Amino acid sequence: MPLPLALPSSSLDSGFLCGSQRAAPARAAVRVFCFVFDAQNSLVNINDVCQCRNLKWTIYSTMIELSAKLSTGTVYLAGEAIECCITFSHTTQPEHRNSQSHSDILENLAWASAQIHCFYSTSGSSGEKTPTVEKTTSLEVTSCDIGDVVFNTKPKILFCDLTIPLGDSKTFWYRESLPIEAPPSYRGTSVKYSYKITIATQKVNSHIKMVRIPFRVLPISPIVNMQDLANLCGNETTEELQPTNPFSEERKVETPLSMALQVLQNLTARRSPNSYMITNTRGKVGRFCLFKSAYKLGEDIVGTFDFSVGTVTCMQVSVSLQPEEILNTSSPAKVTKTPTSKDTSSRSMTVARYHEVTVGLTHSQLILAIPLHITPAFEAEQVSLRWRLHFEFVTTNEKLLPNTEDSNWNAPLNVPIETMVWNLPVKIYSTLPKQITQHTVGMDAYTMYLK
Repeated sequence: MPLPLALPSSSLDSGFLCGSQRAAPARAAVRVFCFVFDAQNSLVNINDVCQCRNLKWTIYSTMIELSAKLSTGTVYLAGEAIECCITFSHTTQPEHRNSQSHSDILENLAWASAQIHCFYSTSGSSGEKTPTVEKTTSLEVTSCDIGDVVFNTKPKILFCDLTIPLGDSKTFWYRESLPIEAPPSYRGTSVKYSYKITIATQKVNSHIKMVRIPFRVLPISPIVNMQDLANLCGNETTEELQPTNPFSEERKVETPLSMALQVLQNLTARRSPNSYMITNTRGKVGRFCLFKSAYKLGEDIVGTFDFSVGTVTCMQVSVSLQPEEILNTSSPAKVTKTPTSKDTSSRSMTVARYHEVTVGLTHSQLILAIPLHITPAFEAEQVSLRWRLHFEFVTTNEKLLPNTEDSNWNAPLNVPIETMVWNLPVKIYSTLPKQITQHTVGMDAYTMYLK
């Protein structure tokens, strides 16, 4: 019975041959010949074999598939550890993957590394970056990344000189902890912070290939002073003065992140109602009561309006949740001002809104949901972010409602009105990353092919 012989991979560019006549890749004008022998070691015409056995020649293109996946989602708190599973697989084209086993075909990777970059950019920045010459092993920032690198971790080498047979795969774990004082992910009107894990690798005698995995970082620093918290966690005097009990369980050492989360829970769970009397030049509009002033992402801002105490008719009220950017003008983008000056920018950006017509109402309730995608309050070297409730009251001095004795009443066509605005600061903090990933759909796995 004639047996087909497979040509070695070195005979063709990016492949090996088995079966019927076909041109090699990128060599359409070149004809490839293959010979088979029967049991008596006699030369047999390949076309005769293909006709009697209905064979076809197939070119198998091999490649390295790099797949990376974040093990715990795409949202992290500052100070939390990030884990990424990185797999290198030596595969063929999907339609030929199960056709034939060729374990003798190898692919060599020279090295692979991973590190974290934090990019900072402004609305007026271009893709050009200030050239710097450093003696470092950090990966070079490409032109597609707009902005400057304000933070990066040290690169970690995953492997050197890795050989992968066809059909095999190698898995590596990359683990890195973010600094607890790191700036958060933020996309504002003038400033942007973004985080990416950069995974780079290089085949032997080939160019460097990189894949970037974006992820989101939530701030933790405005909750409590990080320096005092670190000193408190590192103070072992209280631990040493406690009596020794051999039967008690060993106490776990508190980390700054765990203690900050406890403080966060206490701040946002505390209810402290505050009442505000709203007045204008003509009199009292009403009273507003806010049940607490500190919230986490995803919570509802709940308050009540009492118009029964007002002397001015309130026709409608609207409440908007707005951010306030405070730019540090000592940055290169603001060189015209003094280094100590600051620039506040809100630009009427609204992330949540409540509106109600209040004609004839004595009481009303405010329920405003805080979106999960916004950035909590934070303070960084380049910018700070705060949040506020922006109120707009439409009032009039005209008597709109009829008397109880009137049997017929028509609404007036024109009413003289006045609009007053009021801003009330509120504190918005981070929440647990799991609560965000449950309600959002994010891409946590990326794939790159090296041919």
